[in-house]
Amino acid sequence: MTRRAVHTLYGGQQQQGISTPANSDHILVFTDPAKGAKYGYDLHEGAREDGIYAYTGEGRLGDQRLIRGNLALLNSVPLGKTIRLFRTDNTLATYIGAFTLDDPPYFWQAIPDESGAIREGIIFNLAPIDADTRRLPSLGQEQVTRIEATEWNPPLFDPYALSPLPGIGQTASRIEFELQAAFGAWRRARGHDLRRLRIPIGRNFVEPDLFDATTAELFEAKKSAARKYVRTAIGQVLDYTHNANLLKLDARPAILLPSEPAQDLLALCASLSISVYARDGSEFSRLSGSE
Repeated sequence: MTRRAVHTLYGGQQQQGISTPANSDHILVFTDPAKGAKYGYDLHEGAREDGIYAYTGEGRLGDQRLIRGNLALLNSVPLGKTIRLFRTDNTLATYIGAFTLDDPPYFWQAIPDESGAIREGIIFNLAPIDADTRRLPSLGQEQVTRIEATEWNPPLFDPYALSPLPGIGQTASRIEFELQAAFGAWRRARGHDLRRLRIPIGRNFVEPDLFDATTAELFEAKKSAARKYVRTAIGQVLDYTHNANLLKLDARPAILLPSEPAQDLLALCASLSISVYARDGSEFSRLSGSE
């Protein structure tokens, strides 16, 4: 179907990436990372390994703002509107399916504008409801077909190193990155071989926070020992190790936290054979798991 035909059927603006038909329960969103590659959009728009589609907001020059189409997309959930995503190729538009906004619905990212200048851009997180996401391009288009291992380097946690522009999540990243750096230094001081892995999952890949080749532990770090963070870490690290094991890498799940979590969470992790490590002064203690 041509894009013109889409608008003939549903209405809405034909020139914008985010189209808002009048008196409709739908918002039409059009994605074409290939066309936006010359502006660097392809580096920030595409299907992520977690199943979420990263979509760059409207605005070709200067900082993007939460106005017009961007604001309409942000308000789609409270207004009860369904996001209809299309992938375009020249004049053709292929319907991908129905989406909604994830939590968080967007984040700020330093991206180039049409002139090549770095500006503050909006990246929306679109979660599929009923969609054929196989038709969507992967984020960054890079393909990883086997596990890749490189030397692990501690992440930078200086606020100015996190992003050239202020944005949501910098404080969280700084706490988490500092925790990883301290733990990595502690392990290396004890002779451990630390690696950074890229594990293929479907058309994408994941990069766990740290792999200790000496103990075969695959780590997911979190900034807090609160229940919501531990539950998320459990799902992530089990997913990582499952896919690593499928590719014949001997890896065991482990979680790194800044403090001790609730006892029932430790029991849950132990039942799943997940080791839990927490900061203990200048060192770290293993709270659950087996040698």
